[in-house]
Amino acid sequence: MQDILFNFIAKYISLTADEKNALLELDLFRTIKKGTVLLKEGQLTKDSFFVLKGCIRTYYLIDGEEKTTAFYTEMDVLTPHCVINQTPSDYYISCVADSILSVSNADMEVEVNRKFPKFDIMCRKLSEELLAKQRIDFDAYKTSSPEQRYMNLLENRPDLVQRVPQHQLASYLGIKPQSLSRLRARMLVKKR
Repeated sequence: MQDILFNFIAKYISLTADEKNALLELDLFRTIKKGTVLLKEGQLTKDSFFVLKGCIRTYYLIDGEEKTTAFYTEMDVLTPHCVINQTPSDYYISCVADSILSVSNADMEVEVNRKFPKFDIMCRKLSEELLAKQRIDFDAYKTSSPEQRYMNLLENRPDLVQRVPQHQLASYLGIKPQSLSRLRARMLVKKR
């Protein structure tokens, strides 16, 4: 698992042996079972997550109904808003599948950035990329129909269709599971 993390980091900065060892000493890797809730609404956390294997999701609980807002799979990074704001979370994070995560916290990051300032450069570049991606995803969601969202999902994240339960996928697309079933059926008819 450490090679996956180091290869990801290498896209942004090169690491010396000392820097790799410093990261390994932090004991970052966690194996988490499917269904585990990593963060609940109202909780405080300092933890950030990097998905090495598996799938996690963020969702709100509104009037007893889960509203999925995002899925994070291999090579995705998630820093909950409450880490930055230092306020209780207003959403949940849970594992959709058995997952292996790299879990770090703000204190670790400050220490690593202090010892190795180039990590700060990587974090800045990564933050810029994530912000741009979120903006593109948000705009695409707001300007598309459920069918267009589903087509976009099939094109850009086809793995989710196989990995994620239908009710969570439907919630992510902003529709009911029955509507997703009808949409899939219509698409099959169109293909014939």
